[in-house]
Parts: sequence; C-alpha cells; structure tokens
Amino acid sequence: MNKKKLEIEYPLSSKSESIVWGLIGNAHGLSKWMADYVEEVDGVMTFTWGEVWTQQDIRTSVIIERRENSFIRLKWDVNPSDDDFWELRVGKSDFSGKLTLLITDHVDEDDYDYMKGVWADNLNRLHNVSGL
Repeated sequence: MNKKKLEIEYPLSSKSESIVWGLIGNAHGLSKWMADYVEEVDGVMTFTWGEVWTQQDIRTSVIIERRENSFIRLKWDVNPSDDDFWELRVGKSDFSGKLTLLITDHVDEDDYDYMKGVWADNLNRLHNVSGL
C-alpha cells in the first residue's frame, strides 16, 4: 500500500523545551496524552489503548533516534520500510521564541484523513492535560 507523509505543526504556549520534552520524549509523558499506557524497555515503546478489563489495542514502536529537548523518531514494528517512521519534534520560532510541536507520520493513503483526525484528538488531549 502507498504511504503518504502527514505533517502537522501545532503551536505551543510554553517557551520551555524541557517541559515539552517531558511530554513527548519518554513513556511517562506520552502516556498522559497519546495512549492509555506507554512503557519503554530497551528502546522499544509499547502503547496500549483501552483498559485491562476491556478490549485493548497494543502496538510497539522502536525508537530509531532521540535527542533530548529536540525530537524522538520511532518506527512501528509492523512497518517494513525504514522510511515509515513517525516523529515528534520541538520547533522554535526565531521571531517569537514560541515553541511548536512538529509531527511527522507516514500513513497509508487510504487512512490519511483518519490519521489526521487521530493526531488532532491526541493534540487536544495534550492541550487538556498540560495547557500547552
């Protein structure tokens, strides 16, 4: 199936890279807004949606690269191509000094609109839990 690059730039209300990094660069932060549970073991993050007593969706993603206060790049274990990564990056405007969260994902063309909605929901949860 053909992949399409999905890029989202989300403005943040924080000027602190370390605050943003705490929410995107580790399992604890990601579990606050991206999935119900996130666990990291030996460079692999396991994302769980749903409660133990209900049906769960569990996916694993390998950390390809991580630079503190800058970005984390991961690859879902089901993607055969090294080009099929997803990334959360902290950007900063030279003009205003304001931070942005830059999201890059590679999604199936047929799922593009759906995944855009999933990321919008995730960003809404990020805002609700952190005020960013």
